[in-house]
Amino acid sequence: MGTLATASSAENFEHCFPMERNGKVWLSLHVRSRAKSTSSPPIYTEGDTVSGRVELHFDKPEKIKGITVAIQGGTTAVGQEEIIFLDTTQTVWSPDPKQGKSGEKLQGKHALPFKFVLPKEVTMSLSKNKQAEFKLPPNFSERASPSYIDYKLIVIVKRGLFLANMVLSHYFAYVPLSMPLPPSTLRQMAYRSGTGLIGPDRDRDGWKVAGPAKLAGTLFNVRKVGMECELAIATPLAFPVRSPIPLFLTIKSDDEQALDILSSPSAVRVFLVRSLANGSDAVDDDAVRRSNNFFVESAGQAVFWSISRDQNSRTLQGELEVKHGVKPSFVFPRFAIRYTIDLLPFVAPGFQSDTMPNGDPILLSETVTICTTHAPGVVPRSYTPPGYEHPQGGGDYNNSMGLLENGNQRFYHHIR
Repeated sequence: MGTLATASSAENFEHCFPMERNGKVWLSLHVRSRAKSTSSPPIYTEGDTVSGRVELHFDKPEKIKGITVAIQGGTTAVGQEEIIFLDTTQTVWSPDPKQGKSGEKLQGKHALPFKFVLPKEVTMSLSKNKQAEFKLPPNFSERASPSYIDYKLIVIVKRGLFLANMVLSHYFAYVPLSMPLPPSTLRQMAYRSGTGLIGPDRDRDGWKVAGPAKLAGTLFNVRKVGMECELAIATPLAFPVRSPIPLFLTIKSDDEQALDILSSPSAVRVFLVRSLANGSDAVDDDAVRRSNNFFVESAGQAVFWSISRDQNSRTLQGELEVKHGVKPSFVFPRFAIRYTIDLLPFVAPGFQSDTMPNGDPILLSETVTICTTHAPGVVPRSYTPPGYEHPQGGGDYNNSMGLLENGNQRFYHHIR
């Protein structure tokens, strides 16, 4: 993926998080971030400076032993203790040493500034004698998720002897920076000029062609048919959130009726599939996945339209929209999110697909990376014709895969 220049400040909006005592605000956390409204939590990205202040208002003198501000990040798996991977603390006020250990009395109003610089990476232990550097992961919290990633700003007011400390904390969102390398020269030209995309037959540098995959089935319960299909995915295989993934699908068969039926855009099942791995082997791309630590679901379904036909082949062009809210790819100890583009067997009236020899319902699968921003100077275009709509949500992936549902958890019948 491409190299990013990171921002050093986040100054769009000031948030205020108050704490009341006896019906009055006596402690408040003020912080600036990239968020654009009060309805959003503070938002930061890698390399940002997190600046703000702690405000206190004491109606009467009160002994305080110290005031700190901390930034903390941690991962939590259901049923396990949180693992802290980021923990940076600043002391914004401390008593005069001459006051002794019992603290110093504060009265009136106080505004105590602080400033942190978010690191781009943290060092994590993988085993007893092995450590590695990892980019900070994005925050992650979904209903019924087996794992969570949280970031918090924490203010602690340390009080006098026998008095409990006062803690004010609030979560914030973290977005790592990632971008793809630029697409092929021909695709960039098409984006700039508004002309059609050139397919893999003439732009070989611009596409990864997966396949061919063989598919067999029965047509109208009468005759057996066979075909081959290839799925071309635009390269590089990395795509920003809120952008289209260009696709071409070629289907070949000696049976022209089968071609006509299965090349119908509604028969094609291509999905962006998210896999969530947790546990000790989450960082291992080749680990054997088990249903208790590997969770798979659709993040979107492609739409196709026909563009050419020959006697023994049909070609369709398609797009798969990476929707807003899709989390970027990341790999972190005990928690990783990866993506593939999967072609499943065709579904059309009168056609019954045979069971795949290996029992895997996926015809073709290609690993892709979801990024957070575009390559510099590249603005992807959508080529979906009027009247064609991208399927809502994840499409009909669950039905196509025959997934078992257990609450909101979804498990494969098989583990790839």
